[in-house]
Amino acid sequence: MENTSLNIAGFNKNSITDGPGFRFVIFAQGCVHNCKGCHNPETHPFGTGTDYTVAEIIAMIKKNPMIKGVTLSGGDPFCQPKEFAVLSAELKKLGYEICAFTGYLYEALVKDTADDKYKLLQQVDILIDGPFIESEKSMDLKFKGSRNQRTIDVAKSLEKGQAVISDSPRWV
Repeated sequence: MENTSLNIAGFNKNSITDGPGFRFVIFAQGCVHNCKGCHNPETHPFGTGTDYTVAEIIAMIKKNPMIKGVTLSGGDPFCQPKEFAVLSAELKKLGYEICAFTGYLYEALVKDTADDKYKLLQQVDILIDGPFIESEKSMDLKFKGSRNQRTIDVAKSLEKGQAVISDSPRWV
């Protein structure tokens, strides 16, 4: 854990818009999707953020006892899957709920169980998947930017072998 570092675009240390409750949001630096109309286009170039160790990020999160959930956004955290899997595993041990936003579809993330993307997915509680599609943009969606994106209960999905949309009133 100590040697694992992540390239980060920034943090929102007390968000109420990136998931239910008070959340700590980590914006990954780097994205392959380059969605037209992306809310965070400055996060697309790889390697231009600031490197933080897993321990440094956890120390920031622990400073606020009101934080119960961590949201991985970006950029795309699945573009640094090994590093975010390490971070997420440590956060899960501490009892934090993990939400991740990705431009990848759930079905692509589960294709190869040996892939680091799958290992990260296993640490996630809620996945918001799919690219942002500008023509599908809606301000009426809870925690999503476009209608094509899904809010997926990862544990139920992995158990059933297919994407299961979350029915939790906290998320929908």
